[in-house]
Amino acid sequence: MRVIAAVCLAGAMVAAAPTLADEAKRPSKVSFYFAAHEDDWQLFMNPSAFQDVIGGAAKTVFVHVTAGDAGLGTGLAGRKHPFYLARENGAEAAIRFMADADATPGEPVAAPMMFNGHSVYRVSYRNTVGYFLRVPDGNASGAGYPATGFQSLKRLASGENDILRAVDGSATYYGWDDLVATLRAIIVYERGRARLIQVNVAETDKRINPEDHADHLMTAKAALDAVSNFSCVRKVYYVDYASSRLPQNLNAQQRDMESSVFAVTLAGIQALDHKTSWDHYDRSFVGRNYFRVQEPVGRCDAPVVAAVH
Repeated sequence: MRVIAAVCLAGAMVAAAPTLADEAKRPSKVSFYFAAHEDDWQLFMNPSAFQDVIGGAAKTVFVHVTAGDAGLGTGLAGRKHPFYLARENGAEAAIRFMADADATPGEPVAAPMMFNGHSVYRVSYRNTVGYFLRVPDGNASGAGYPATGFQSLKRLASGENDILRAVDGSATYYGWDDLVATLRAIIVYERGRARLIQVNVAETDKRINPEDHADHLMTAKAALDAVSNFSCVRKVYYVDYASSRLPQNLNAQQRDMESSVFAVTLAGIQALDHKTSWDHYDRSFVGRNYFRVQEPVGRCDAPVVAAVH
């Protein structure tokens, strides 16, 4: 109950999963989910993401910032495939599962794209897009791992690291501003002419979301920095690890949506020869979706001129 008390003290609104019933009255939107690891949005931002995909947004974009490699980099650790690719496979499978909820499966389009001079792996499928920047997992504390040179988002933000290399060598980011500019370029490209963008991130208020993973917090910081000068941005902040200490707040249908997406994620990881832990995560996080919303300041009815990429 400590987090609930903190919410009250902070005056923040923490609610169950959004219904998006009023979305038709609002400008069309593109919804961005910024995840440090490839299972974060499934555990902490769902069924919000599912509801966006099946009708709440013109487009739903999932930006996975780290490789989620747990310090392995591109190593196999005795398996057939690198762990980071297994986690990506799980995230891609989950996104397709949501997009196909009421449709016949199609074919994804996957290829690297250049943003701010950096190659980023992009997968588009129906009204969804997935990005994988593949920078090293920074460890829970943000100290990084020996095998990946103690690189991390936290150390990049503080200046302890002046570069951050993707584990597969696809890109090198020279300082925090370079990474933020890359995220900003992705947002501009995917926003197109949509008047409203929604940015979904981990809760940054430590009174509401204490003891969170450093990668979660740094990913949120990077995303918020990227939209700091944008107009018409709705910001949604989700409680991450701390939600395990809160009561379940989803109804049966919402819980089914969340658990099904998580199950598909784990199946995608297992398909590439890596173990998972359904029981731990199901008991700790499934059935919970806590967030607060910060609505845009100013008008959202002006047309947006599509940026040249």
